[in-house]
Amino acid sequence: MRWTVVTFVLVLSRAAFATEPVDLALVLVTDVSRSIDDSEYDLEKQGTGAAITDPAVMAAIHNGAIGKIAVAYIEFAGPYEIRTVIPFTLISDANQAEGFATRLVEAPRSAYGRTAISSGIDAAVQLLATADLEPQRRVIDVCGDGTNNAGRDIQAARDEALGQNITINGLTIINDHPVSYTFAHVAPPGGLTEWYRNNVTGGPGSFVLEVHDFKAFGAAMTRKMVNEIAAIDPGRKYAAMP
Repeated sequence: MRWTVVTFVLVLSRAAFATEPVDLALVLVTDVSRSIDDSEYDLEKQGTGAAITDPAVMAAIHNGAIGKIAVAYIEFAGPYEIRTVIPFTLISDANQAEGFATRLVEAPRSAYGRTAISSGIDAAVQLLATADLEPQRRVIDVCGDGTNNAGRDIQAARDEALGQNITINGLTIINDHPVSYTFAHVAPPGGLTEWYRNNVTGGPGSFVLEVHDFKAFGAAMTRKMVNEIAAIDPGRKYAAMP
């Protein structure tokens, strides 16, 4: 077979723009603002690592039409304190899940500033837009313990993401005994979970889960990821026992 220059260029172009089919492209967007102390931060990462390797999560992945998902992990604090800790990583087996968990747990903390949920969402949207993936669904998962108090308007960031057919879910960490100077931030009128529903989450099948103890974070994250991978609506909230 004779190859022309044009044919060769076309083959290279197709290879360069090849995309990976996955059941789900999931961006985990996690709060590392100053209201999260170092021990709580460690529990967040350990819980996420345990969730991604949990047999129930692996079973949900294997039961997908493609049997493969892509997961990325972003930490956010203030609007200029946004870091992609782990870019999109393909997960279809236990070894890949363990590799993701190890990288996550070993990564250093990126920030301690204010709480710009909007900036975290914007970063996740950009990551999804530039990924070489062909996902059946795209989901941003925001985890935090307070309201948006820095960066641009949170509803504007949310609405722009929803306009791109991206679903946003939430996991709220509830402080049942907030100190006075953080009360409005961590316990807004109606509660933080309701604030997330009204300002952060949206899209087909979106939901918010709720925990009252950082030690319950791993169990909540596992349930949430199973729901997201399998596209299950878990109901209005999950209140973990302290």
